[in-house]
Amino acid sequence: MSKLIIAVFVTAALSFGGCATQRDASMATTRPTAPPVPISKEAYDTAVRNAETQYKIDKDACGARGGNAKDICLAEASGKEKIAKADAEAAYKNTPKAREDARIARAEANHNVAKEKCDVLSGNAKDVCVKEADATLTKVKADAKVDRVAADTKDDVAMKEADARKQAAADKRDADYKVAAEKCDALSGSAKSTCISEAKLRYGK
Repeated sequence: MSKLIIAVFVTAALSFGGCATQRDASMATTRPTAPPVPISKEAYDTAVRNAETQYKIDKDACGARGGNAKDICLAEASGKEKIAKADAEAAYKNTPKAREDARIARAEANHNVAKEKCDVLSGNAKDVCVKEADATLTKVKADAKVDRVAADTKDDVAMKEADARKQAAADKRDADYKVAAEKCDALSGSAKSTCISEAKLRYGK
């Protein structure tokens, strides 16, 4: 076998391995993590500006490269900006939906880079590489949605529980007021009026 053919096989094997590595890295960086610490509008705006500035720097740095290496570089630069912006928005909005969007932004960024890396392959190896990247993206989106729905449900349950407790407290006050008002009926004149006024004051009527 000629040295040229051997070199081609080695390159393909390494590239395919790189595709798998990228896939694993994508999964590692898109698993659910602790919610980001909430930030102010000013901090959010600063994060967005920094992301845009860094993107321009990273994009310019890609100019020294060529071919697939440049395509990968540009995809990484763009993905880095989108991830930073999405993370900032998740921290600013601090909602399950914003956190879901941030996870998806990270997954899509990893997906774009992975597909660019697949371009070094050909034939079935390339097709498999792309399908694996697509599958990873689909799985991350599915997991992100499940986690968001679970968080929404948890928040909804907590809100309903709080409303129920509030209503229960009101019902108890009403019941206690009715008892107090009934006791006042045993009185008459100013004593009765005073009794009812005190009952209303006590039970928020």
